[in-house]
Amino acid sequence: MAVQIVMDRTGDSRYPFDPASPAQVAEAERLFRHLTDRGFTATARVAPGRLEIIRSFDPGVDESVFFPRLVGG
Repeated sequence: MAVQIVMDRTGDSRYPFDPASPAQVAEAERLFRHLTDRGFTATARVAPGRLEIIRSFDPGVDESVFFPRLVGG
């Protein structure tokens, strides 16, 4: 089971999906596009404590973490 983790100011939301399910993969890709279109940075956990920025959806990534754009003032 893969998971997409979306960070926000209240903590995080988790969206698990089965990479073997075409319907769930399509929904996960829609979420990826929705978030990145809104300015979220997408990352893939490649090792404990290590993330790499990703620019396109990959259903083979076990754990994706999305960070919102920082807002300054």
